[in-house]
Amino acid sequence: MKFVYSIFLTLMITLLLSFQNNEKLTFKIKYGIISAAEAVLEVREELYRDSTEIYKISATTETNSVFDKVFKVRDYIESIWRKDDLVSLRFTKKLREGNYQQYRIHYYYPEQNLSIYMKYGRKSKTFNEKQMEIPERTQDIFSAFYWVRNHEFSVGDSIDVNVTVDGGNYVTRVNILEEEKVDTIFGKINCFKIEPILKGESIFNQTGRVFIWLTADEHKIPVLLESKIIFGSFRAILEKAENVALEIKE
Repeated sequence: MKFVYSIFLTLMITLLLSFQNNEKLTFKIKYGIISAAEAVLEVREELYRDSTEIYKISATTETNSVFDKVFKVRDYIESIWRKDDLVSLRFTKKLREGNYQQYRIHYYYPEQNLSIYMKYGRKSKTFNEKQMEIPERTQDIFSAFYWVRNHEFSVGDSIDVNVTVDGGNYVTRVNILEEEKVDTIFGKINCFKIEPILKGESIFNQTGRVFIWLTADEHKIPVLLESKIIFGSFRAILEKAENVALEIKE
């Protein structure tokens, strides 16, 4: 993606951000009726390489002590997102899901339209590295979600996002399916039901459809996610939110 030079555009991007600094969302993850894990999504403003203002977006997922005996998960995903024009600079993925492990890093150089992709080999204990071209305005799979949150849309719309992940370039489509009332920690409120068509490698790859409910306002806070995985289905329900614009109901 080419650098956004206009101060006006930079100001508008800042004003239109749908999330706040230090936003922290905690989700309870249920497999069927079983409470299995907790996932925490955080956004923080930081400096990258001492000079570039960025948002560090991270997600940590851990199964609880009971579910650890069935299928232990310790996942960490991190996106470094340049603040002035909202492009990815680095994407890190460390997954431990049962016997499966994955450690991968993408470094993005948007001005050169290239990425360096590093894939860790468990046997060699070294990173295999390749250089690849990337399209303009590309995101990683994680920042793409926050990018969508920053856009206005209506029921029936489809949003296409260039995504570079796992050594490949994809066009990820997000379909805005409907608006419906959902019981949330903010009360029973209108939410957009959206469906992303995802790419990437993980035990938690979608084997069916994935649905996400976002508050139907300028903040578009995720409150619920439903998906199928290889061995069943799960729901992620927002149970705690910090530094968000909406009031939490007691």
